[in-house]
Amino acid sequence: MLQIPCATTYIGCIGRDKFGEEMKKNLKLAGLLVAFARQIHYLEDESAATGTCAVCVVVEKAKYLYIAGFFLTVSPDSIQLVAEHAAENNKVFSMNLSAPFICEFFKDVLDKVCSEHFAVMYMDFVFGNETEAKTFSRVHGWETENVEEIAQKISQCRKASGTHKRITVITQGLDPIVVADDDKMKKFPVIKLPKEKLVDTYGVGDAFVGGFLSQLVQEKPIEDCVRAACYAANVLIQRSGCSFPEKPNFK
Repeated sequence: MLQIPCATTYIGCIGRDKFGEEMKKNLKLAGLLVAFARQIHYLEDESAATGTCAVCVVVEKAKYLYIAGFFLTVSPDSIQLVAEHAAENNKVFSMNLSAPFICEFFKDVLDKVCSEHFAVMYMDFVFGNETEAKTFSRVHGWETENVEEIAQKISQCRKASGTHKRITVITQGLDPIVVADDDKMKKFPVIKLPKEKLVDTYGVGDAFVGGFLSQLVQEKPIEDCVRAACYAANVLIQRSGCSFPEKPNFK
């Protein structure tokens, strides 16, 4: 917007490898001033590789689709498109409420995404924590803060496709995880940790969902999905930053 080259400075560390070179090339093309210590240099670490991420664009072939609630702030139309694709092709579509402010300040967007009703209309799985669930309930006038009741009500909202029952999964910190569909509800215990082992909660909710989905895509029962979710969250909360050990010991 400023139309001024190098008005933005990017600070970071890369490995001395082809991915690092690719990053430098593309940031230069984007007009960024790359800085670290000497203002115009990266910190290049020969002992570590540049961070990379593999992205597979396979919407047409994918059987399971997941979206974080944060994306509602970016492109509701994209969500609508993918949601309709999932409903029309009997694919499993999941969503994470992500944060209380999404439920509260983007309520209109949530409702608009589905034209007539809540964004969850298209969702086969809805994930959230107790604060997000209570906020969702309040802004939709449900007049209850009972997490079990809220989970049940979310599951009972009208669905765009009748192929799958909607399952709502709500975490409650140290309290049991609530899993509800339209006619029943189950609770699962979390893995307890002594206070001294709690290191960082950043990304724990996402790890929980990731663990759950890792078993769901293998068509494992809900019990196994929750067990994997608890495992992933338990591992992550004992580490600094959103990081995992090289090899998991989940069985």
